[in-house]
Parts: sequence; C-alpha cells; structure tokens
Amino acid sequence: MERSLESGNMSRVQEFVLLGLSARLGMRGVLFAVFLTLYLLTLLENTLIVCLICSHSELRKPMYFFLGNLSCLEMCYVSVTMPSLLVGLWTGPFHISFTACMTQLFFFISLICTECTLLTSMAYDRYVAICRPLHYPLLMRPQVCLGLAMTSWLGGLLVSVVKTSCIASLSYCGPNVLNHFFCDVSPLLNLSCTHVALTEMVDFISAIVILWGSLLVAIASYVAIGRAVFRMSSAAARHKAFSTCASHLVVVGIFYAATLFIYARPSRIEAMDLNKVLSVIYTVVTPMCNPVIYCLRNREVQAAFRRTLYWSRG
Repeated sequence: MERSLESGNMSRVQEFVLLGLSARLGMRGVLFAVFLTLYLLTLLENTLIVCLICSHSELRKPMYFFLGNLSCLEMCYVSVTMPSLLVGLWTGPFHISFTACMTQLFFFISLICTECTLLTSMAYDRYVAICRPLHYPLLMRPQVCLGLAMTSWLGGLLVSVVKTSCIASLSYCGPNVLNHFFCDVSPLLNLSCTHVALTEMVDFISAIVILWGSLLVAIASYVAIGRAVFRMSSAAARHKAFSTCASHLVVVGIFYAATLFIYARPSRIEAMDLNKVLSVIYTVVTPMCNPVIYCLRNREVQAAFRRTLYWSRG
C-alpha cells in the first residue's frame, strides 16, 4: 500500500487506490454476497422489463417506452459502479489506472445525468396523461417520445464530456488514495494538487442545470397532477392516480435527495463515509427498486408477464 501513495511533488499520478466500503474483514464476505445478489437481481428485473415491453404490443405506449429506456439505463448504471464495489469487498483496497478511473467517471456522469432527464420525461408523460388526456396522442406521439429520449441520452453524454475533461485535466501529484468504492467527482477533486475553482464551478453549474432543472420540472408536473387528482369526481380514479404517483414520487424523492446532497454544492465534500452511504442508495438501491415500483406493480405489466409464463410452459 505504501508504494501506492505517490509522494513526488509534481509527478503525475498514474493510478489510484480505491478503498471501497469500509468494513471489517469478517463482514466483507457477507456484504459481497448481499451486493452480488442485489446486482444480479437488478439485472434480472430490468432485463425482464425490457423483454416484456419489446415482446408485447399492448405495452408499446409512451409510458412503457420511457420505462424501457430507464431499465436499459439502470442496467448500464449499476454495471458501471457495482463491479468496483464488489472487487473492493472481495480483495480490499485495490489499484485502478488513471485511464480506467476517468472512463468509469465518464460513464457514471453520463448515466446519472440521463437518468435525471428521463425521470423528468416520465413525470411529463404522466402530467399529459392525467391533466390533458384529450391531447395525449398528439403531445406524446412517437416522434416526441423519441426526441425526449434522445435528448436525455445525448445531453448526458455532452455534460459528461465537459465535466470529465475538466477533471481529467487537473494535476494529481499524490497521495492517490480515493476514499470511495468508485471514481466519483468529489473524491477526485479532493486529491487534486492544482486550483480546482473552475472545475468546481463547472460541476456546480451543471448540477444546477441538470439536477435542479429536471427536479423543478418533475415537481411542477406532479403538483399539477395532484391538483387534477383532487378535482376528480370518482374516488376510485383518485385512488388509482394517487397511488401510482405516490410510488413514483418515492423513487424520485430518494434519488434526487441523495444526488442533490452530494453534487449540487459548489465545494468538495469532506464527509466521505456519508458520501459512500448515499452513493449506495442511488447506485444500488434505486436501480433495484425502480422496476418494482414503476413496472412490476403495474397491472398491464403483470398481465404480460403471466402471458409470457403461460407461453413458455406451453
């Protein structure tokens, strides 16, 4: 470990050491089994949703189009961070090259920005469906849905190119120990030996635009939905709409609360143990819960799943 701690004043760090989740040696095996199970379960859930949406024509609607995109994103998202978490639990602190670290950072930033805008698109879809049902076929026609999805994916890539380029251009002179289980923005900024004010400002502005911007649109959509629901004359319709939106709000609330706390502040975060706990929430827990809350509790998805099981048995 000592040889990994670079001590030269201006020698550029060629690799980092990821400490992983801080845990006693006896607990690592248990945590490894738990997180491996969660990882495989997340992949299974989201793969199932994508297969159901692609194979059943009744699920080819705007809402399920966005859910399919979200499931694809969750599989990529969890596969960016979970392998390094599992390696850290299996081996303890381990080395990762500078290039591999920046590559992981690039995909992580891209996917988290894409998820923000996808969740906003899904909130807008529900707003149009409940508040403007007569205009739904026009406002959520296939071209609009495809445009929203493409904007989410390409926007995430663009933001990631800018942020990752800024962070990769910084000088890292040592030490090279990252107190995290993957290469994240704040731990890297903490290790830089150059002035990081510009990079922090870019990071903060992008967080304001992407995180706060998408959150405000989502909140506005759900507020409008709430007002429309309370004006419904049918108690059954109110209960159905409210239960659906409430479950969506739980996922959106957990995701945004964790990400805003970590990323929407113009300073380096020192409480890294808290950072790691919150990171587990939105990199592990949220991708696993999203399919259950958004899809697997949905009657149309359940019916499609039952038909798939029936055909497989036949």
